[in-house]
Amino acid sequence: MDVLHQRCAALDIGKKDLKACVRTPSPSGRRSRRQEIRTFATTTNTLLELRDWLVAEQVTLVVMEATSDYWRGAFYLLEDCLNVILVNAAHAKGLPGRKTDVADAAWLCQLGECGLLKASFVPPEPIRHLRDLTRYRSTLAAELGREAQRLEKELEDAGIKLSTVATDILGVSGRAMLTALIDGERDALVLAQMAKARMRPKIPALVEALTGNFGEHHAFLCRLHLERIDQLKAAIAGLSARIEEEMHPFARQLELLETIPGVGRATAEIIVAETGADMDRFRTAGHLASWAGVCPGHHESAGKHKSGSRRHGNRWLGAALGTAAMAASRTRETTYLGARYHRLVPRLGKKKALVAIEHSILTAVWHMLTDGVSDQDLGGDYFTRLDPERTMRRLTRQANALGFTIRFNPIEAP
Repeated sequence: MDVLHQRCAALDIGKKDLKACVRTPSPSGRRSRRQEIRTFATTTNTLLELRDWLVAEQVTLVVMEATSDYWRGAFYLLEDCLNVILVNAAHAKGLPGRKTDVADAAWLCQLGECGLLKASFVPPEPIRHLRDLTRYRSTLAAELGREAQRLEKELEDAGIKLSTVATDILGVSGRAMLTALIDGERDALVLAQMAKARMRPKIPALVEALTGNFGEHHAFLCRLHLERIDQLKAAIAGLSARIEEEMHPFARQLELLETIPGVGRATAEIIVAETGADMDRFRTAGHLASWAGVCPGHHESAGKHKSGSRRHGNRWLGAALGTAAMAASRTRETTYLGARYHRLVPRLGKKKALVAIEHSILTAVWHMLTDGVSDQDLGGDYFTRLDPERTMRRLTRQANALGFTIRFNPIEAP
């Protein structure tokens, strides 16, 4: 194949060291290639030696695989003075029977010099900082949910059924009852009287739920759970404040994204952090959806199309879109997304219908950030207006099934 990059390098990166392969034109022959492979540690000083070597070799392209998080140190040190691309490991699979680190580096270099590899999206430094913040906040939010589940499990072990009456055991009323339990109060009636606002009518049920075998062992563990929950909430609040500061340059994009049904502030921040809010990197909305992994896969063989599951995309963005899709699915009567979800559920099922809503949301995101416009919702009656005759036939079938006949008369204009 034609060599597009005469001086190319490739890195096979591990935790402790990496293999660097450099291929350059050989002085002995016009079509032959000279190949040199060296091993470098992944410490900063050694990576600087690697950079000096690549610069001395006048390398025009450096290729590396996305291996866990180990690629970050080398990529960040080399990107300032060299043309570095990060590639998906699935796109650069080695030949069978040649699986060594040295062979991987050489194979990756050969693919790179012939232009057979596609660069992955690596965001600029400000977006990378935002990603670190939003991802850590999502991790802590998940840990907060798990800690709340551990607390509820401990209450169940003591026979306290507070979660069957209170929607949120960590609300104002639930927290007051738990604090009193830990401090030694065992009278269920006294505990139930701590209910506030909408919990007051539930006092008889609370008396039954708070009657159990709560002892010192349970109090000790519940105290630890509550302390851990408070620590997590404080950390999340600190992260949210820092994210708000870092999001000032993207205030307009956040404002636009929050007009999408189901997309709240936190979800909009994750969308900006994961996509970079720059849609120029994605040629079409379909490219963005494919990158995020919210579209069906392709599996065609001998002219037959087989079921293709969705590819693994950006899991952080996928989780945020899933939350937004579930929220939008509850707006059946008022929004297009809610109407579309309920239209797809009978045919696709709930999970696939949610993925379709995620795809619709991301398509809207691409157009909104590209054109700088807010969401123009089509309305919950969009499909009814799109095909009114179909709606009339459906209503007729439902009426006939109940033993009725109906007649449609147009409404006269006033």
